[in-house]
Amino acid sequence: MPQKLAAEFFGTFWLVFCGCGSAVLAAAFPEVGIGLLGVALAFGLTVVTMAYAVGRFSGGHFNPAVSVGMVVGGRMPASDLPGYIIAQVVGGIVAGAVLYVIASGQPGFSAGGFASNGYGELSPGKYSLLSGLLIEAVLTAFFIFIILATTTAKASAGFAPLAIGLTLTLIHLVSIPVTNTSVNPARSTGVALFAETGALGQLWLFWLAPIAGAAIGAVIWKAIYADE
Repeated sequence: MPQKLAAEFFGTFWLVFCGCGSAVLAAAFPEVGIGLLGVALAFGLTVVTMAYAVGRFSGGHFNPAVSVGMVVGGRMPASDLPGYIIAQVVGGIVAGAVLYVIASGQPGFSAGGFASNGYGELSPGKYSLLSGLLIEAVLTAFFIFIILATTTAKASAGFAPLAIGLTLTLIHLVSIPVTNTSVNPARSTGVALFAETGALGQLWLFWLAPIAGAAIGAVIWKAIYADE
């Protein structure tokens, strides 16, 4: 179990540090900023790289919603869930702290939203609470469905991390304007603690919607793949 939890800690750290770091440090860098497409790709690449690196130890969840989906889908015992979630959240917070220290080294630094998630005034496109709830739940449901489907015994061996990483990239391309894309409560928590906005007050949505969506996605997967 310690090996699994260490894998989840480091995997989630990498996801938050590089994914959110791309938004905080590189997205709007003058003349050569990577923009929305670059941030989306960065998040996808974090999952691909760490899934290959440590996925064999823990399953490569790096996300409390994914772990919930694995439990609902019958892929992981419920007794492992608390440890996974704690490791993921701590990894996300440590990554947020390290990223904050690095970003604050720039003259005139202001944390601002600090790549946090939000709705209403904290949404990049000022989308409503309902919009945020629906897009986070729907996209997480599909994310979990694809994770479960690509990691079955009959799926092409070795390609699951690529499919999962590309799915996360696609999810970001769709939802960054709406909520700045969560689908991961640990990612949301890790940066909300350092944002200079009301992100902490909206954090509940980015636990509720992804976890509900994950459970729905797992149930749909079980129904479609019942024969397997």
